[in-house]
Amino acid sequence: MKLISICPSNTELAAYLGLTSSLIAVDDFSDWPKEVKGLPRLGPDLNIVMDKVEALKPDLVLASLSVPGMERNIQELEKRNIPFCVVPNPTTLKEVGDCLLFVGKVTNTQETARLQYEKFNRILAKYHSLSQQVEEPKTLYWEWWAKPVFTPGAANWLTELSILAGGRNIFADRPEASVQTDWEDVKGRDPDVICVVWVGVHKKKVNPKVFLKRPGWKEMKAIQNNQLHILDEPLFCRPSPLLLNGLAQIAHILHPEIYQEVSEDDDLLMDA
Repeated sequence: MKLISICPSNTELAAYLGLTSSLIAVDDFSDWPKEVKGLPRLGPDLNIVMDKVEALKPDLVLASLSVPGMERNIQELEKRNIPFCVVPNPTTLKEVGDCLLFVGKVTNTQETARLQYEKFNRILAKYHSLSQQVEEPKTLYWEWWAKPVFTPGAANWLTELSILAGGRNIFADRPEASVQTDWEDVKGRDPDVICVVWVGVHKKKVNPKVFLKRPGWKEMKAIQNNQLHILDEPLFCRPSPLLLNGLAQIAHILHPEIYQEVSEDDDLLMDA
């Protein structure tokens, strides 16, 4: 089967199902696993060059509606009669696991998908058990974007991930998946830990000093206690099993006495 993925999370789902060798092209932002870096690029996920997709004559395109604006891709695929499927847009970690089953079904890799799904849920259960040992959960502020400020609310996997890591999202009181707020609101909530995961921005390009310039932020306890963390955005912002690696990373930061450190070269699901 000749597969094309037009968003990073779908590329990652395909990899977890052993389908990397079946991929013939990907979007510009797909960067995991390393084997996909040499594949032909089709443009950014919001502006896929459909002439290139059509010329490659794929058996199936793994599409998505995980980001507003991706509807244009779906419309073009339909218009050109290119075979495609829309991978569900999850909001919970369980639904991320369900995406493994969905992609497994449409690519005839159901058995691999079932095994990976079971491993995925075993890892979640392990972290749930470890979280029960945490006596004092730490409050977390996740920053997706700075101007305007966006952060996850209750209907987002990062709120669930925070709990499994022995923490609590300070915006869990807001029901929506993505909350637009401001620096003053964040300052007033005064989290224990600040986690910066600007969508689409490599952590090396985020300067920690910009946070100290925000009015009053130097007095926040997270800053005072050196708990401002610039994290690997792909491990937290993409709906794929790579979220497990993000979970391991932040859990160890919050409670190293309970959660084991996982090396950057390790992969919780692949290695399970």
